[in-house]
Amino acid sequence: MPNSTLRQVAILATDHTISSTLTQAKDFFYMASLNTGRQQGLGLAPGFDTLIVSTDGKPVTSFSGDPIIAQASIEEIEPQLIILPAFWADFDSLQQSYPQLLPWLRQQYEKGVLIGAVATGAFWLAAAGLLDGKEATTYWRFHDEFARRFPAVDLRRDKHLTDAGQSLCAAGISSGRDLFVHLAERLCSPEVSRTLARDVFYEVQRSYTPGVIGFGGQKMHQDMAILQIQQWLEQHFAEKFRFEDVASRHGMSIRNFMRRFHQATGDKPLHYLQRLRIEMAKTLLVTGTQSIKTISYDIGYDDASFFARLFRQHTGLSPNAFRRSHLQSGRASAE
Repeated sequence: MPNSTLRQVAILATDHTISSTLTQAKDFFYMASLNTGRQQGLGLAPGFDTLIVSTDGKPVTSFSGDPIIAQASIEEIEPQLIILPAFWADFDSLQQSYPQLLPWLRQQYEKGVLIGAVATGAFWLAAAGLLDGKEATTYWRFHDEFARRFPAVDLRRDKHLTDAGQSLCAAGISSGRDLFVHLAERLCSPEVSRTLARDVFYEVQRSYTPGVIGFGGQKMHQDMAILQIQQWLEQHFAEKFRFEDVASRHGMSIRNFMRRFHQATGDKPLHYLQRLRIEMAKTLLVTGTQSIKTISYDIGYDDASFFARLFRQHTGLSPNAFRRSHLQSGRASAE
């Protein structure tokens, strides 16, 4: 879709919407619109509209009981992108409350509109028949219900993101951020996407584990298979596995995987994995009291001496020196 056609991004609000997923989308795409406006010579004016919409234009009540104000009804807009935030409610009851929503989604899809769903938002896409025969993902708590309701959909329980052309899904809030940045690259420009990632992901926890792993900048690419592998690595970095098996599960030969991974991220898979492990080790060193041997084992290395050498290669310090330096700086700040 050419950049010039992006005029409206619509974020759907219904009762029981998890408001954080809605406002996150609103903020992401508003920032993208400001960056697009600058590229178009509009100064501080946004390059496209980012609208919260409801079926009738009236306010709805979020999952947590707060009002969500809509800026328009679904009949008043002509979006090029629709975002379906997550909800927490009985889906049958929700469909009965909004009988006009599924026909509207089908109509928009037929017009060529992109639709991105976050977590349970994928239920709307599937119920509209827009995921039949296509890959999809959703929040892990609802995998079984989703599979039971929508057997024609290829539910990928192992994936955090799926891209079926016009229908895109993110499994949760964190992967929703990656979906939005991917869509910004696709609909706006790589420059807007990179700026968005820089501004939003700076010192944001990017990991799906308790570590602080800030690799958002290496996700600014459109190779969705490699992006899914990156996210799998963030979850399983401490486990024993072979890259040959990871590549095979994603339909690639090891040679093709190595080439695509480096092309997309600028990094070799093994080095990327080492960095994931070292970043987790940094967090464990400054937030806990575990021994170096225990930390080494917890991040996937059985040999503590090898881990210590690797840590020094990446940081210039031994694990103990790194821990001492951060403890000293913390005490100095407190004083």
